[in-house]
Amino acid sequence: MKREINIETWNRKEHFNLFSNMDMPSFGIVTEVDCTETFRLAKDRKESFFAHYLHKSMVAVNKVDAFKLRIDNGKVFQYDVIHAGSTIAREDGTFGFAFMDFSNDFKTFNEALQSEIKAVQESTGLRLSNDDLDLNLIRHSTFPWHQFTSILHPANVNNKESIPRIVFGKFYEKNGRKMMPISVEAHHGLMDGRHIAMYLEEFQKQLNLV
Repeated sequence: MKREINIETWNRKEHFNLFSNMDMPSFGIVTEVDCTETFRLAKDRKESFFAHYLHKSMVAVNKVDAFKLRIDNGKVFQYDVIHAGSTIAREDGTFGFAFMDFSNDFKTFNEALQSEIKAVQESTGLRLSNDDLDLNLIRHSTFPWHQFTSILHPANVNNKESIPRIVFGKFYEKNGRKMMPISVEAHHGLMDGRHIAMYLEEFQKQLNLV
């Protein structure tokens, strides 16, 4: 479900109009999060570390209303629930896209994720069709080979592109803790740095849960 935002009475009207008229309205930050507790949890349960932190990211996304806003035909909508999209690597060096409905329950989410991972591994190409291009998702990707301090996404110049992108890097040891780089990119007409900070704070909170 979704509801339309009345732009004329919206407190972000001027922000939305300013940034939506720019050729490239996206902005983003790169930082790091402490994933020590989640890594330990996953290993203790012999479960996927990736599945755990992806799920925790989605919990955080769904707690920040700004991450639920999308532009559709010049109108702004807020979705009730945001689902997960992610790239999944194959052994042949290619990747495919996976799409999972969000659930607050990790077991339910992970079952959907593992099913999608299996489907990617047993297929070729991107696994992308128009049916997968709903706006109520977040684009996740992982760069597991190295840490990063900046990132650049391929994109068409489209000031109506409103789906946020989140990329995770390879975790590394720092003062006895496991730190993971993370990049977050979003449409500035829909959110500001404060909203990304809210997501990061909630994500860190989720990562600390055991």
